[in-house]
Formats: sequence, C-alpha cells, structure tokens
Amino acid sequence: MMEGVHLATVRTVVTMQLGIHFANFTLPGGADRLGPTLAATASAAEEAGASWFTMMDHWFQMEQFATSEDPMLEGYTSLGFVAGRTSTMKLGLLVTGVTYRHPGLLAKIVTTLDVLSGGRAMLGIGAAWYEREHNGLGVPFPPLAERFGRLEETLRICLQMWSDNDGPFDGEYYRLAETICSPQPIQRPHPTILIGGSGEKKTLKLVARYADACNLFSIGPEGVQQKLEVLARHCDAEGRDPESIQKTILGGDPLADPDGFLSAMEEYARLGIQHVQIMPAGPDPVGYVTRLGETVIPRLAEIG
Repeated sequence: MMEGVHLATVRTVVTMQLGIHFANFTLPGGADRLGPTLAATASAAEEAGASWFTMMDHWFQMEQFATSEDPMLEGYTSLGFVAGRTSTMKLGLLVTGVTYRHPGLLAKIVTTLDVLSGGRAMLGIGAAWYEREHNGLGVPFPPLAERFGRLEETLRICLQMWSDNDGPFDGEYYRLAETICSPQPIQRPHPTILIGGSGEKKTLKLVARYADACNLFSIGPEGVQQKLEVLARHCDAEGRDPESIQKTILGGDPLADPDGFLSAMEEYARLGIQHVQIMPAGPDPVGYVTRLGETVIPRLAEIG
C-alpha cells in the first residue's frame, strides 16, 4: 500500500454498469452487412440495459486482435450512425487518438455528436500508439513525450471551446485564433471526458487534472488497486476528490464463466470501479449482447 493514500476514497462499493465495446468488423456478410449488424447490436445493447456503446479509434484493425488488413470503420462517423438508432446509451470512442484530429475540429466533432444524440456524447481520448497506421496513412507520429504534450493541450482546448471563452489559445503545439463552438454541447458543463490508459506518471496525472472518468485494463484487483492509489495521490496533489472521477475497466468475456465474471466484478466494485466495457466475442454480436442482457447485466446491477 502506498503511503499517504486513504483507500477509503477508492474502496467505496458502487452499483456496477456494463457497456458494449464494438471492435470486430470481420463479420458474416462482409461490408454490405456491417451497417445493419452495427445498428442491430446497438439496439440490442440498449434493450439489454447497457449504459455505454463505444468503438475504437483506429484506421487499420489492431494487429493484436486480427490483421491490419481486416475491416475497420472510422469511429465518429460510426457513432453518428449509432446515435440515430439509439436513445439512452452514452456514445464515445475508447479512445480517440490525439494525433488523428486537430483539437479544434475534435471539439466540434464531439459537440456535433452530443447535439444530434440528445446529450449522449463522451470524449474518450488518449495519447495514441499505433505507429503502423500513422505511417501507412501519412499521419505524423511524434515521440511519446510530444504526444502527451499534445494530449494535454487538446484537453485544454476542448474545455475552452466548451466554455464561455471563445478567445484565442496559444500553446506549444497548437495555436487557435478563435475557439468558437456554436452550438454548444447539450451536456453542461461539457460532455464527459474520459482518459484511457494507466500510465502512473503522465496518464493518471492528466486524469486527476482534467477528466471525469478513467479507463483501465482489468489487470486483476491488486493491479487495479495500485493504479487507483496512484490516481488518488494525483488527485490529492490537484486538490480534487478522487470520488468525482468515474472509474471504468475493460473486461473479459462474461459469457465464458458468468459466475466467475460477476465474482471478479464484486472485487473491482469494492475498489471503486463503477463500469465495465465488454467486447462481443464471435461472429454474432447481436446474439452475444442479447445473452449478456439475459444472464449478466441484471445480476451485475445488483452488485453494490
């Protein structure tokens, strides 16, 4: 246990929620069926009681998951499509790569999603990492320290554009003559800001300074506890209550062992984890999500 961290701030038991992370586009029927399958999965997720629907921000499929040549859809266009077919779930990318869009344009994109979805957009964002797709599509891929510098400036720019200040922004990496954002997002003071990643020196510090939520890998209760302890220390340095930050994780496959999954979620909930994102496995995401709603989501909601 790290000294100076009051674990009572991170061990509060909370009611767990579940969201769907749609990441596999190599599905039966090819490109012609991707739109109908995505729409049907999102509708099934909402009916099942999912609270979030997220997608990846990649241009090539991740090589850890499949191959770079496998299908991949652009994230914000896809979320706009999903917004028109749902009404309650929050929508976001898990997570936006900071290198892929100028921050002023990113703020407008997320604002547009928020307005057209009736106030359901999230800005999930991170420092980006997939060098092959940057090189392949001609997107600059600066060193890690610069990417984090750009990430912090992007967060500052988005927050400025979602405020009453429409004046200039003059940073090290970005200079904006005006930060007009009209209309403003429906959500006030702004859409939920989620920072993905678990780096203890930079990422979790940015969470404490700017974010409404964080997303961690489910590396086991002890590993997650360590990350939350570090986050609590950063919050203390920033003068912020750690409980004001929603703690979320990426989970495994609940249907493989529902009882084991729920037992693990009880442990995570005791640490303060409030939400788990699940990626549908196999070629039938609609059926997978439907089974989650029948066997897992109602029991998960009882935790806490």
